[in-house]
Amino acid sequence: MKNVVILGGYGNFGKRICEALIDLDDVIIYIAGRNPEKAERLKNQLQPKAKAVVKTATLDINDSKFASELSALSPDLVIHTGGPFQGQDYGVPEVCINAGAHYIDLADDRRFVCDITNLDTQARDKGVLVVSGASSVPGLSSAVIDHYREEFSSISTIDIAIAPGNKAERGLATVAGILSYTGHPFPVFRDGIWQQAYGWMDPKVEDFGAFARKRYLANVDIPDLELYPDLYQVSERVSFQAGLELGILHYGMVAMAYLCKIGLVKNWQPLAKPIVAASNYFGSFGTDKGAMRVKIAGIDLQGQDQEISWTLYAPDGNGPYIPTLSTIILARKLLCDEAKTSLPTGAKPCVNLLELEDFNPYFDTYKIHYHSQIRKQNWEQNREQDHNAGQEI
Repeated sequence: MKNVVILGGYGNFGKRICEALIDLDDVIIYIAGRNPEKAERLKNQLQPKAKAVVKTATLDINDSKFASELSALSPDLVIHTGGPFQGQDYGVPEVCINAGAHYIDLADDRRFVCDITNLDTQARDKGVLVVSGASSVPGLSSAVIDHYREEFSSISTIDIAIAPGNKAERGLATVAGILSYTGHPFPVFRDGIWQQAYGWMDPKVEDFGAFARKRYLANVDIPDLELYPDLYQVSERVSFQAGLELGILHYGMVAMAYLCKIGLVKNWQPLAKPIVAASNYFGSFGTDKGAMRVKIAGIDLQGQDQEISWTLYAPDGNGPYIPTLSTIILARKLLCDEAKTSLPTGAKPCVNLLELEDFNPYFDTYKIHYHSQIRKQNWEQNREQDHNAGQEI
């Protein structure tokens, strides 16, 4: 039996990961966190339909006994969903390495993900894989870029956008992470040089087509902004924006960012709970449709200008499953021994580890659809391709 510990296992993302792994044989899944009642409640929901053995564990990553209590579970794999990761140190992955366990997290914090390589030697010495950022970004976004990379001789721009539906479930940790840099500066690669951008500013509207229509976007700080200029030899720009579906909420955030930028507010993160509570009053408005877009532009193999636009559509409130898929895919590979041939050891961000095809079975399960369009020089040549799970767009 292989032991899997899911920290924050009853949370917004953790519960979805638990659901996706309970069909595995010869696995014990520990739903772990500080609240034993919530863990027990989820266990009782999952156990009747599980092939895996589902157990609970009361663990607090900030407790002095965390290392010994985790080690006592003899974990083969630890999945860390307990955000926000902004401000966290590497205590959790280091404990996992010392316990000889593989480690995966869904971190979205730029420093946490990009600097995880500091643990590379320790992880290699223990023969384990430590992966940070196994989420929509950079896990899925890099898989998309890798899928189309061979169609370019050079890349000039990469632009990524995520637009969740207003009715999608909100995670407190995710909101707290966003608020930590709202109105604060961070470096971006723009016009071929590194410049400053401000969190949740530079608002614009992006048209995602008939399914998700026009959505509001603004600057968000993610690891991709730092990783991709060198990884893909981008010459001009790497950008990422996300937004809220309702204008009143989106531009409320823009206003909050401005107040922070001019110094009237120092940090919005401590107000994450009341801000989430206030936004929930608008939960009946908008849609349950989410979208994600990755645009790659550059020169094709024949020397022509080329742009590839890959757009994903998530219906029925299934958008929150997308951030969990990179972690689920990696976990299944590790637990089914595929890692012996397909995955390295060491510590790294979640880039160049997954293929776009790895996601297709999960997209089908959650009726998620994606569409790609290739546009050539002067837009005279178009080629479109769909992966359709059956829903209308």
